[in-house]
Order: sequence, then C-alpha cells, then structure tokens
Amino acid sequence: MPLVLDHYLFGGIVASILGLLFLSQLVGGRRKKTKEEGDGEEENGAVCKTTAAVDGECGTRGGTDVIVVGAGVAGSALAYTLGKDGRRVHVIERDLTEPDRIVGELLQPGGYLKLIELGLQDCVGEIDAQRVLGYALFKDGRDTKVSYPLENYDSDIAGRSFHNGRFIQRMREKAASLPNVQLEQGTVTSLIEENGTIKGVTYKSKSGEELRAYAPLTIVCDGCFSNLRRALCSPRVDVPSCFVGLVLENCQLPYPNYGHVVLGDPSPILFYPISSNEVRCLVDVPGQKVPSIANGEMAKYLKTVVAPQVPPQLHDAFISAIDRGSIRTMPNKSMPAAPYPTPGAILMGDAFNMRHPLTGGGMTVALSDIVVLQNLLKPLRDLHDAASLCKYLESFYTLRKPVASTINTLAGALYKVFCASPDQARKEMRQACFDYLSLGGVFSNGPVALLSGLNPKPLSLVCHFFAVAIYGVGRLLLPFPSPKRLWIGARLISAASGIIFPIIKAEGVRQMFFPATVPAYYRAPPLNREIC
Repeated sequence: MPLVLDHYLFGGIVASILGLLFLSQLVGGRRKKTKEEGDGEEENGAVCKTTAAVDGECGTRGGTDVIVVGAGVAGSALAYTLGKDGRRVHVIERDLTEPDRIVGELLQPGGYLKLIELGLQDCVGEIDAQRVLGYALFKDGRDTKVSYPLENYDSDIAGRSFHNGRFIQRMREKAASLPNVQLEQGTVTSLIEENGTIKGVTYKSKSGEELRAYAPLTIVCDGCFSNLRRALCSPRVDVPSCFVGLVLENCQLPYPNYGHVVLGDPSPILFYPISSNEVRCLVDVPGQKVPSIANGEMAKYLKTVVAPQVPPQLHDAFISAIDRGSIRTMPNKSMPAAPYPTPGAILMGDAFNMRHPLTGGGMTVALSDIVVLQNLLKPLRDLHDAASLCKYLESFYTLRKPVASTINTLAGALYKVFCASPDQARKEMRQACFDYLSLGGVFSNGPVALLSGLNPKPLSLVCHFFAVAIYGVGRLLLPFPSPKRLWIGARLISAASGIIFPIIKAEGVRQMFFPATVPAYYRAPPLNREIC
C-alpha cells in the first residue's frame, strides 16, 4: 500500500513539474510576442501605462472599450452604465472638483424613473435632496397648483431638486467605484481621426502632459460649452435668454415641495428648493445681454423690476439674497440634435442637444438617451468594426426622438407662451394657458405628465397645445363674439402655430411622430462580430 501511494505521489510531482514547464513556456511566448508586436497592452485589460509613459499613447484591443469625454450628469451616468455592463471605460474630465452651477438642479419624475432603471437612484441620497411634487403658477395676483400624476407609481417616485455639484460628485463616485472604470482629470483638446474614423482623443493631463488615449468608441459628453461638437454635428445654437441665479436662505415656499413659476414681466421667474434651508431663484432675462453685476445695474434691476412680482412670502428673502451679492448668470441655450454619423464617435448630453431649461427637462433627456444607448450596445461584445457600429448606432438618433423631442418642444413652446408680449393675441394665449392648467383634472394632468417626462408623447403634446389655443379662442368668443374678438382669436391660433411648428420642424417631423417609418428604426446589430 505505501508503495502504491509512493507511485501516485511520484506521478503527481512529475505532472506538476511538466505543467509548470508548459506554463512558463506559454507565458514566455506571450511576453515575447507582445514585446515583438509592440502593442503595449496589459494582460488585465487596463489602459496601458508603459507606452503612455513613453510617448503618450495607449492601445485599444485589450485596453479601453469606450472613452467618455466629460464627467457631468450624462458622462458619469454613462460611465457607470457601460462599466456595469462589463465595458472598460476611460472617463476624462476637465475638472473633478465639485461643480458650482445654477442649472441642472431639478430632476423630473420621468428622469428619476430612468435613474432607477440605470441603478443610480442612490445618488440623490445623502445630498439633502428635496422631493418635488409638481408646480405652482402665479400670475397677476392669482395662483394655482398643478401636481404630477403620480397615483399609479410607488410612493418614492417624485421629482428631486438638489445642489447640482453634490449630485454630480455622487455620480462620479458611483462610476469610479467600478474596477473597470478609470476616472481621470484632463482636458481633451481634440479627437484623433484616421481615414474618417475617430480612434480616440488627445488630452492634457492634470500635470500638463500631452497624452493620447485610444478606444473603438469615443462618446463626447463635454456639456453645453463643448469644444468638440463641431467635429461631430452641425450646431445651431440659439440663446433666447439668460438666467440670473440667487439662493434664498431660511424661507418658506408658499407651496412646500413644489416648484414655483411666476409668469412675470418680461419673462418667468422660478423658485424651487435645493436643500432643506435653501431655495433657488432663477430670473429669466430675455436676450443675450444682462445688466452688469459689477456696477450694480443687476441689483437695481432685480430690486425695481423683479422684486415687486415675487410672491410676498419670498420678498424679504429675495431682497436679502440680492444684498448678499452672490448673483450668478448663465446663458440659456437651445440646440436641436443634428449629428454627423461618424464612425468611432457619438455625441451625448448637452454637447448634443439642448432645450430651454424652464421646464427642467435636460437631465431627463440625457438619462433617457443613456437607456436607449445601453440597450443598443448590450448585444455587442466587440466595438472595433467602426463602420458597422456607426451604421447600427444611427438607430439611436431615431429611437430617442419621441421622448427627447417632446420634452424639447414643450420647453421651447412653454417659454414663448410664458413670456410677456405687447401682442394682444399672445397675451390671450398666456392667460389661456394659466386658466387651462387651473381647470385641473385631465386639463392639468396631461400637460404636467408631458413636462415631467412621465408620458412624453408627441401627439399628446400637440393636442394639448392646441387645446389651450382653442380654449383661449372660446374665452374670447363667449358670451358674445365681436369682429375684434374674432380677429384676435384667429391671430391667437396663428401665434400658436407660429410657436410650435418651427420647433417641431427643427426636431424632425418624421422622426418625432413616425419613427417607425425611418429605416434606421429597424436596424439590427452587426452580425460580423461576436454577440454576447
């Protein structure tokens, strides 16, 4: 028996030695091959560091799958989503310190649902975020409250308002927690293009060193001030107005947990909570030029023109915020999505598509876009066939349209309706909108479901918009029509058409209302690559 055991032991030792010899030959051959080919890749799939240290370049196969430019809301959410799906993601952000912005502070319920779908709902936790349940409208001493139609949703579903910077930092932390997501501070200066295909980016690191990063797919999410979008789209940026931002401290909103919209003159004034003791005020100033903050013109404008229109409960806090002097401004930009299908690259977020921030729909659109893109990329294991991938991802621009275009169109149309005008027809349209929403029931639930992103259907938007116009005409003609009132009613319908149809045309009628007629709608994943 001991002899038999000795034979087994001897055989095991011999087998182990032979196995070790074979393994050493295999590893040695692999190392030799890698060195001879000079691909500079690491076996664990991390972004190559040896080559980068020598000449500032990295390989792609076995390295990074996706480069994300920008780590704002869109970039951070995208990095986490793709990383969770097993992609190796390299995020390059210009500044990783906490942002300090006056927009991007209100997430609609529809956006919160997308946040849950992406597994990021905990990012609104521990930042003193406030639940938002709807809007209160104020006009000429009257007010009305319209609530989100949340009856069929869980009790947790509502809007959320918060400090933008706190939310973004939580998103970045969540993305960076994944081992296959590399978050780096650096400034991307250009896209690397070879024969019409984007291969990666050139960027300056935090230390000022110029580096290159390569990946089969580069996603540009560098925000509303993007310096890369011109290479990937035809930007038609419109700046209809600017927001002047203030923070009101230790005051109580007339309707707690509601956003407040004052239909002021010349344009709307917004209030909403961003923490348990702070209220954000955004004063819309039409045009691209605002009164100077430095010489005191802005403070004078806010005290003499805006303050008398502020609800009495907020007046003293509003004056105090002006006196503290922390006044910020931000241009409100609008830009329809008009991308060039470019192999190896895609645009996302505000770099790609913007709308007036009056309705707070920007983050909802961005998160909805990420869900669409995630579902498109899930079947693909290999992203290196740039031409086939580009053709396939053209469906992204079609699939996103009904949701994005509805929110975009509503934002642009509502802003124009809510602005004061000397035109009597526009005045009637503004009053009709306020009175229509005040009716409650289906008259408020429908438009608010659109605004909140809970039911973003283009046809519903058009129906409600013209229902407001027809309601306005009915108010004019009752109880007794007159030639003047008939003329104003006709001009009201004309004004409504002049507001909404140009926005729909810019968004794309076919993609918005009939996406299934666009060939890209049915585009299948490339079949010449491995499928998971």
